[in-house]
Amino acid sequence: MVIIDELAGHIVQTSYKAFEDSVIQHAKARLIDVVGCTIGGANAPGCPELKDLIKEWGGKKEATILIHGGKVPAGNASLINSIMARSFDFGVITPYIGDKPIWAHIAETTIPTAIAVAEWKHATGRELLTALILGDDIATRIAAASTRAISPGWDTPGTVNKFGAAAIAGKLLGLNERQILNAFGVVLNQLAGSFQPINDGAHCFKLAQGLAARDGVIAAELAAKGWTGGRDPLLGKYGYFALYCREHDPDFLTKDLGKQFYGDCTFKPYPCCRFIHSTIDCALKLVHEHDLNPGDIADLTIHVAPMHYDSPLNQPFMPGEFPQGHAIFSLRYHLANILLRKSIRLEHLTEAFICDPQVGALARKVNVVGTISADKIEAAGVSVRMKDGRAFDAYEDVAKGNALKKPLSMEEIEDKFWANVAFSHTISENNAENALDMLKNVEKIDDVTRLVNFLV
Repeated sequence: MVIIDELAGHIVQTSYKAFEDSVIQHAKARLIDVVGCTIGGANAPGCPELKDLIKEWGGKKEATILIHGGKVPAGNASLINSIMARSFDFGVITPYIGDKPIWAHIAETTIPTAIAVAEWKHATGRELLTALILGDDIATRIAAASTRAISPGWDTPGTVNKFGAAAIAGKLLGLNERQILNAFGVVLNQLAGSFQPINDGAHCFKLAQGLAARDGVIAAELAAKGWTGGRDPLLGKYGYFALYCREHDPDFLTKDLGKQFYGDCTFKPYPCCRFIHSTIDCALKLVHEHDLNPGDIADLTIHVAPMHYDSPLNQPFMPGEFPQGHAIFSLRYHLANILLRKSIRLEHLTEAFICDPQVGALARKVNVVGTISADKIEAAGVSVRMKDGRAFDAYEDVAKGNALKKPLSMEEIEDKFWANVAFSHTISENNAENALDMLKNVEKIDDVTRLVNFLV
């Protein structure tokens, strides 16, 4: 059997009964996490403007723009809800296959897609979970099989996520196997996504996340109307792997298919790029163990693996016209912020905090060096030298949230949900409580619309 046919059959034939309880619980944790991040990111820079634009577009009233309210076509709802979810780069990421991390941002696309299409089709909570688990699994497998990109500048939310979103929309729309295959073929003609916006601190760092959600829905809708796509959009002569990967391993696509279901499982404790988290852990350790007066600091050094030294994370502190987009991916900003404010909160990723002259002055004292072993890409060290000659150091091999060594507890994931609610000031505490209860028991919901009603 051709692999793409096997994947399409797997999506159509797999039911909720196929999932072990651990798979369901992990999916529910992802839902809680990403819905919380959607609440927190509702009014992040660019989101209100996009919301207004989408409402200007108009169209059929199929699915809700979460938090803000108002119904629009399901693809457009998926677009903005996904972008809100990614706005503080706070959502769960990085699935694992065994002990192998798969570097990807999947759930911030797949969960808004699943919620929007499930609302549109008045699906049950079990139907939502089934589609979500399958879509997450497909996207993870394709990401894992993409062992070496043609260019390191491709951003996977704009590539593999579209296949996951199409699988979710196709499952909830009731497509047959040939239609699912055609939806994947349509996706092949939509792939894009660059790290350049991350490098430049631009709003578009989160655009690929949302376009993947929208395009996945469109692909499924076109397939439902009879559109055909390339016969083998993954392994064909001009398929995804040929165009986007210098090397690939198709074994990941089908190994334990239907027995193992993968999805993002690295829950972030901090709102920023995951590769800054170990630096944050070091900084928090230092400010909690020592009385460090920022005015007495002579210089600061962050030790990272070479790949982060040669990355957008190691740019000079220059907030520019979109300060949040710069700060989220800045090693220097996060170290300076914690040394100055002794903590990290969502408020610290807003313009007033980022552009505070005190944090800027401290950030300019930071040196970044690529002295950590190249194979320790999660590790970081921080060295602080005071004007009186004292020196303080901290080192972390992996950051808090690492799925294998330092996972967040369910209680911590729920605390993160409430931190997003408190920061956002957009939905009532009562609505948030009801939404969280439904997310924790989503398999019992008879119509996902009931959940959505609490998220506006």
